[in-house]
Amino acid sequence: MKNTITNIVITGSSTLSAAGTGVDAIQELVRSGGDALTAMPFDVLDAEGYRWGKIDGFKASDFMPPMKARKMDRCSQFAVSMAGLALKDAGLDLKEIAPERVGIVLGSGFCGVSNSLEFLTGYLTAGVEGLIPMIFPNTVPNAPASNASIEHGFKGPNATMVQRFCSAESAFMMACRFIEEGRADVIITGGTDELIPLMIKAFAAMGQLKRTSAPFGEGGGIIVLESAAHAARRLATVKASVEMITTIGMLVSGREDEGLDLLTDGADGCSLVSLSGTAADMPALLQRVSGRPLIDTGRAVGRSLAMGGTAMAVLLASLEPGQQGLHLAASPAGPCYAICLRGGPPV
Repeated sequence: MKNTITNIVITGSSTLSAAGTGVDAIQELVRSGGDALTAMPFDVLDAEGYRWGKIDGFKASDFMPPMKARKMDRCSQFAVSMAGLALKDAGLDLKEIAPERVGIVLGSGFCGVSNSLEFLTGYLTAGVEGLIPMIFPNTVPNAPASNASIEHGFKGPNATMVQRFCSAESAFMMACRFIEEGRADVIITGGTDELIPLMIKAFAAMGQLKRTSAPFGEGGGIIVLESAAHAARRLATVKASVEMITTIGMLVSGREDEGLDLLTDGADGCSLVSLSGTAADMPALLQRVSGRPLIDTGRAVGRSLAMGGTAMAVLLASLEPGQQGLHLAASPAGPCYAICLRGGPPV
């Protein structure tokens, strides 16, 4: 599916990763070939050679009252914090916008796992008496989007997408659709994920954990989408315009070239390419964008199912006015996404 877009712009963004808050540190790691990954502790995985992009030093109380932070799971704390930073970056005063015209669509991969572990452990060890009702609302993947909407007062469309390594891209596409349909003027989108030891141990037990140059990471990236008309009315600074979204469900065996051609159609004018999910592990895809600088945030801060927002935010920050960029994301056996952005306001 290919969707040409003419009326949606990006006015703000934020990231949270093992490199810290904001895109500057990630950009420097990508430029230098460095990373913010650390060795997995032996109490997490009793093996050498594995690293992850675990966030250390994050304090939710830096972004919200401590009592509110205590009621949220870690992913929700990430989402609420990044949403606030992105709104500030966009210069949006929500008091001047009808809350029904502001929505949120986030990608989520492993959100709620840590609280599910705590909730179910209480039941399995002590029965019904061991259940903690306050934990239950944070055991579901849509908790981050819901908590962010409650904290910031969004009353427009609210959705959560879980679509393998393309969860953030799927959320981005749905967010654009909501604006195109006139259901909102502003949509907060992107993705967030967390890492816990149980996940790593489970992947190892299933034989799904292998040494790669892009290990698991946590955090995410948030992007503020607006209708071009709404951004113009409030005289907003436009960081980029959304030009096209292409997606394919899977690369069919024997017809991979056809799928990749569809995915990269129109990429000739792109001078920067960001990668997410397993796109960096697809030589045939990379060959089609050869000769262009690649932004592979996974190798710098780690991968997860909803970290595509991080890569898109770094691509956005790297684009000069008028410069075209392409974001590519893929999952094993599909789906695949290509999102085309152009720096600055629509031409």
